[in-house]
Amino acid sequence: MKETAIYIHIPFCDHKCIYCDFYSIVSYENVSSYLIALKKEIDFFSEKYSEDRKIISLFFGGGTPSFMEPEYISEIIRHLKKNFHLVDDAEITLETNPGTVSKEKLRKFREIGINRISIGIQSFDEDELKFLTRIHDSKTAIKTVQDAAYSGFDNISIDLIFNLPKQTKEIWRSNLEQAAKLPVKHISAYSLILERGTILNKMVLDGKVKMQSEDYDADLYEFTINFLTQHGYDQYEVSNFARDDKECVHNNAYWRYKDYLSFGTSAHSFVNLLTGKAGGKRWWNYSALNLYNRAIEKNGHAVIGEELLTQNEMLEEYVMLALRSKGLDLVELKNLFGGNWFEKNKNFLNQLKNESFLISKNNLLAFTPKGYAICDEILAKLES
Repeated sequence: MKETAIYIHIPFCDHKCIYCDFYSIVSYENVSSYLIALKKEIDFFSEKYSEDRKIISLFFGGGTPSFMEPEYISEIIRHLKKNFHLVDDAEITLETNPGTVSKEKLRKFREIGINRISIGIQSFDEDELKFLTRIHDSKTAIKTVQDAAYSGFDNISIDLIFNLPKQTKEIWRSNLEQAAKLPVKHISAYSLILERGTILNKMVLDGKVKMQSEDYDADLYEFTINFLTQHGYDQYEVSNFARDDKECVHNNAYWRYKDYLSFGTSAHSFVNLLTGKAGGKRWWNYSALNLYNRAIEKNGHAVIGEELLTQNEMLEEYVMLALRSKGLDLVELKNLFGGNWFEKNKNFLNQLKNESFLISKNNLLAFTPKGYAICDEILAKLES
């Protein structure tokens, strides 16, 4: 059976942070109608894609899924189980923000089957939290992690952002030190990126905020890798670190080029057809909630666009995703795409190894910390 991940987008949020470019709405008036539409969309795609598949991961993202009542999330899980084969040990993640859950609510989420919590902390520094317009303070962030552990969650992840305007290395070190003290098995550490259409992007364009240099960003990133690896976290993707074998199953599905089906507003799906000369297929939904609901009511789905990928396009994506994560398996690469890619890039790869940007072991090519720091630059130079 084909291993597949499922993503559910919950767009409802009580506040739009200045850096966020994910689709979210600050309104709860369509919560009930959205649930009805989600279930119809799941029904539609299960007829096409449920056979010979096993679901290894469910991921509730947003928005702020933890604002929903546990029964709301439970209803979605039950409906998915009716339509798809969810393996017994499937990873089921719920994104949450500090200040949106109590111990009791976390306990209920645990009881309905959520076994991984991803907490959007972003910073433990009060001034940085105010700048990012987060609704919580540092004390609440720490308490949310502790409450999650108390409620029975062994698999706790947190998000942190570095290279904020005016962020010193001392402030960032303090953030990482606080994270390392908590019962956290997974840390996603992202560099602050300006996304078009965000409030932050406009602030920068208007001259109200000045971003730090790329060199400083690279310095903080290298510091992050060294700090977290020294504290027992293994880097398994450009921005992700885990200990105690708590790599995110869902994200690994993306990086290892597995199929993923996504439901809800702005959701993107991908079906990998790496057989013979067939390519792959990617499709995406309407973002606006009203358009999504109307499309579901009319068609059973809310797809607004799709693309068919050629073998060459899939080769480029496969290489990029593999190298950005734990490494490129040369045997698997050859089985899927033949040996031309390696021959084309052999000299460049040897150069990268000689300069300690890349290591090779047991037919696996993987970035070193030095290589991760400039991975986008390296990937752009590889031939397909």
